[in-house]
Amino acid sequence: MKTLRIKCLRALLWLIGHLPLAFAQALGRVVGLCLWAARDRTRKVTERSLALAYPDRPEAERRTLARNSLRETGKLIAEVPIMWESPVPRCLGLIREFEGQYLLDEARAEGRGVVLIVPHLGNWELLGLYYSTRFSMAALYSPPKMAEMEDYMSQVRGRGGSELVRADRRGVLRLFSILREGGVVGILPDQVPDASGGTYAPFFGIDVLSMKLVSRLVQKTGARAVVTYCERLPKAQGFRLVADEVDPRLYNEDTDTSVAGLNATVESVVRRIPEQYQWEYKRFRKQPPGQPNPYKDL
Repeated sequence: MKTLRIKCLRALLWLIGHLPLAFAQALGRVVGLCLWAARDRTRKVTERSLALAYPDRPEAERRTLARNSLRETGKLIAEVPIMWESPVPRCLGLIREFEGQYLLDEARAEGRGVVLIVPHLGNWELLGLYYSTRFSMAALYSPPKMAEMEDYMSQVRGRGGSELVRADRRGVLRLFSILREGGVVGILPDQVPDASGGTYAPFFGIDVLSMKLVSRLVQKTGARAVVTYCERLPKAQGFRLVADEVDPRLYNEDTDTSVAGLNATVESVVRRIPEQYQWEYKRFRKQPPGQPNPYKDL
């Protein structure tokens, strides 16, 4: 039964993956509207996250942003099969412009390693595929809940040349090694870490448990950090790749100060296109001891 389910899922991914972008995004908008209309946990978490991040905005404005955010999430869901199943040249052809490329060129010219800070903003699957075709790159990942899909996901994500390393001790050591050799690593910085791997730092004005890994990678290897995202353009025109400087505090030798700089970096780019951020992820759930989980009642 499980094998049949995997085969059906793979067939669906293949089918959607060969749709034109406009068709896939139209399908994604429908998915997003269904998420909104269902009034289930996904919508409730999105609305709660936005209430925490933008407490001063009128409720009607946050409501509109939540609806638009779920539409964009629906688009991402429908775009992922394209990024996994379509030929690499087709995927890369969807990128219409690249703002800030000089930052990576400078770091590479200096022979320094680069830590790509990749928030859950826009189409981060396409982002990883693009960079993997340009650099000797490794990306940290957590195994999927459906273990049978792990080999498939590693294969499609690595077909551009990226090395996929598990988010465990061996994988982290591999990242240090790659950076010391002048390579590139990609990190999703806005995931909630285990207590041992995190410290509390402000994100949209709220102290939340935040990863220390990026700070340690930069501190111990002298790598350059670059925040980057792939913005979805309107009317299925494609995507705009953006690379930008990080908050200078990220390079501070004090880990707490550095992590505060990391969160400020992520927050700054999210504020540019907040509707394309994945607010349905419970980013604010782990706060300092004594503070309740704001999603507990959902």
